[in-house]
Amino acid sequence: MHMTRIDALTPISRRSGRLLVPVLGLGAMVVSMMQTLTVPILGVVQRDLHTTTAGASWLTTATLLSAAVCTPLLGRYGDQHGARRTLIGVLGLTLTGSVLGATTDTLPWLIVARALQGASTAIFPLAQSVVRDELPRERLPGAMALLSGTLAVGNAVALVGAGLLTQGAAPDFHHVFWLSAGVSALTLAAVAAVIPRPRVRPGGRTDWPGAIALAAMLTLLLLPLSQGARWGWSSAPTLGCFTSAVAAAAVWVMLERGAGEPLVDMRMLVLRPVLLANLAGFLLGFAMFSQFLGISALVQLPAPPDGYGFGATVFEASVAYLMPPALVSLAAAQVAGAMVRMIGAHATLAVGAACGATGFAVLAAAHGSAVAVIAAGILVGVAVSFGFATLPAVLAGAVPAGRTGIANGINSVARSVGSSVASALAATLLAVEPAEHLATRASALPAEGRFTVCFALGAGAFALVVLVALAGLTNARTLVRPRHETRPPERWKTWH
Repeated sequence: MHMTRIDALTPISRRSGRLLVPVLGLGAMVVSMMQTLTVPILGVVQRDLHTTTAGASWLTTATLLSAAVCTPLLGRYGDQHGARRTLIGVLGLTLTGSVLGATTDTLPWLIVARALQGASTAIFPLAQSVVRDELPRERLPGAMALLSGTLAVGNAVALVGAGLLTQGAAPDFHHVFWLSAGVSALTLAAVAAVIPRPRVRPGGRTDWPGAIALAAMLTLLLLPLSQGARWGWSSAPTLGCFTSAVAAAAVWVMLERGAGEPLVDMRMLVLRPVLLANLAGFLLGFAMFSQFLGISALVQLPAPPDGYGFGATVFEASVAYLMPPALVSLAAAQVAGAMVRMIGAHATLAVGAACGATGFAVLAAAHGSAVAVIAAGILVGVAVSFGFATLPAVLAGAVPAGRTGIANGINSVARSVGSSVASALAATLLAVEPAEHLATRASALPAEGRFTVCFALGAGAFALVVLVALAGLTNARTLVRPRHETRPPERWKTWH
């Protein structure tokens, strides 16, 4: 007997209404945990494995490159073959990487472990696909907002957990990887138990030529962004990678335009809402990491008279300065979901970005006050939370249901590129090596004005997001219309 989509959704919504979104939120928390897990322990790894600063930095680079390559590919695979099975596979890779990192004592295997953990970034777009498929339309903004809010919580859990587990005279980085293994195992079990099997699998062939070309382009772009400060921005490897990235991009576009079942439909990529959402994602990633890296570095600088920071330890920086924005972000995500229903995604995005621009302006003007730094960080946290909550809603209204995973995957890549640009800027402008070494290197402190420039650039990024939201996304369609709009949503146009 034929069953309509509403009839099929009803039992699923009732059964998993209480557990589906929290479990997917736990998965989103894993994403952000894996991204920031090694930030506090790079110095410990460098000491224990007798490697250099450049060697330890590959723990971050490997995760970044893996995330950029895996996220769009796995997002598309989830669209074709089911998000549940793809989520289980990704969490299996993450768990394997965590256990490997917890048991190895060699740098090459630790880098492999971090590359496996980098696949976890695909969880976020896959989770967005699940909520779109399984929840009724009116619940989507709140569910997407909760998933977005837990991203910030994952950052805080990773930072605080790493700080706690590496305290004492003889810190051991293996404990941090055991923490990630435990969270990954718990999430894997919860996803397998709670997430329903899809009722329809579109299927299709994997566009391997397009996937390889996209992976090559992203690797050649992100590798010099992460290593350029050490290689030299005008060095042959850096310039060669950037030039090759442009060539790889041209090849990728050519392959996708000619493919019968492309990994990324170029027509989707140039739709105005999708294009502007990806631009906003890039700016959001840039601003988020500018705040994260800038505040982390600033508060760990020596306090006056030896410097202009606050002399905080890694643990103090995490708990006192980075945890408050993370906690506020979780609550702000729920507010953002309600605002999307009332005033629309574009207006909600603009309000959040305005908060972020204000926060960065405070950081630029008054970063000598601990209270001002915390308050400004909270404003930026609200902005990031609003951005994460609204962009999936814009994309869900702009693309067919079968393209949700890949659309959110490309948006995640855009955020990763923005984050990489911010990291490169911090490494160059702030002359920061491992943040935990700053308090003992007063003679190598960057000029205070460089922090002002860094925070001002963050304010500029959020100001551009406001313009994108108000000037470019005002007509963007979302799955839930603002209450004052009574016109029913248009039906999807058929994509051939």
